[in-house]
Amino acid sequence: MKDPVDVDLRGLKCPLPVLKTRKALTRIARGEILRVYSNDPMAGIDIPHFCSESAHQLISQTQADDGTLIFEIKNGK
Repeated sequence: MKDPVDVDLRGLKCPLPVLKTRKALTRIARGEILRVYSNDPMAGIDIPHFCSESAHQLISQTQADDGTLIFEIKNGK
């Protein structure tokens, strides 16, 4: 299995984190993992909602000590 593809979206505000996550998912193969880093609090709502409304699987959502949200998403398309 390939290592996750990391996308650093820290510093971007809503709606950019979810839009850039969607674009990044188009650049990886089906079944690969995208790891997204965001410090926008709305990403904690927007990215899981995006995954539930699409064919992508939210594998995990964690928060680092500095407040950064970290999402692991399996590409379903």
